Amino acid sequence: MNYKLLVFIGIVVLSFTSCISTKKITYLQQDETAVDSIIQIQRLQKPYRIQINDLLSIRVKALDQELVGMFNPINDANAAATGEERLYYDGFLVDPHGNIRIPSLGEINVMGFTVDEVRERIEKELLDQYFKNEANIFVTVKLAGIRYTTLGEIGSGSQVVYKEQVTIMEAVANAGGITEYGDLTNIKIIRQYPGGEKIHSIDLTSIAATKSPYYYIQPNDLILVDPLPQKALGFGTTGLATARDIVGVVTLLTSVILIFTR
Repeated sequence: MNYKLLVFIGIVVLSFTSCISTKKITYLQQDETAVDSIIQIQRLQKPYRIQINDLLSIRVKALDQELVGMFNPINDANAAATGEERLYYDGFLVDPHGNIRIPSLGEINVMGFTVDEVRERIEKELLDQYFKNEANIFVTVKLAGIRYTTLGEIGSGSQVVYKEQVTIMEAVANAGGITEYGDLTNIKIIRQYPGGEKIHSIDLTSIAATKSPYYYIQPNDLILVDPLPQKALGFGTTGLATARDIVGVVTLLTSVILIFTR
C-alpha cells in the first residue's frame, strides 16, 4: 500500500513540475496592474544603415523617360522571373567592400548609409554629370525586402517580407509560429553590424517587448528559438500529457518488476 501511495504522489508531483506553465507559452502578457489594454509600441526606431549583402531597388524617373532608360532595368530582360527572382536580377547587391555598381555612374559606396542618404547621393551625381534641374530627376531607393532567417523551435528557413518595417511578431507568424516547446522568454536575435555580429535577446511573453529596440527586425537578422527543458526531458506540455507519459513509464517498470519477481 505504501509503495502505491508513493508512486501516486510521485506522479502528481512530476506532472506539476514537468508541464509547461501557460505563462511561458503566452505572448505579450500585460502586468497585472495594467488598467487598460492599450499597447503603446515604440515606433521611433533608428534608421537602418545599409550593410554588406543587402539588395537595393533603385529606379530613376524623369519628364523624358528615355533619357534615364539606361539607369533602369530593361523590361524585357528576365521577363520570366517574378517576385524575388526579378529583384535578384534587377537589384543592386552591396558587395563585400560596401559598394554598388550603377550604369554610367560606376561604383558608389553605400555602406553605413540610410536609403535616403543613398538616394540623395545618386540624385546629386546624376545632376552633376548628366542632367540639368529642368529634367526633374526623381530617384527612389528601397531595400528589396527584409530577409531574415529562423532556426530552432520555429519554422526554419529564410523568409522575405516586402515591407518597410517588420516586427518580430510578424516575422514569427510569417515563419509559421513558435512550437509549444519554444522558449518565448529568451528569443535570440543575431544581428549584423559593420564591426561584426552581436547577439540580442527579447522576451516575447512580456508586453514590454513592444518597447524593445529589437522589436523591429532588420535585414539579415537570424532569429533563434531555444527549446524549453521539458523537450529534453521528453515530458508533455500539459499536466495531463505529462501524467499520461509518467503513468506509461511506471506501468512498464511495474510490469518488468513483476515479471522478474515471480
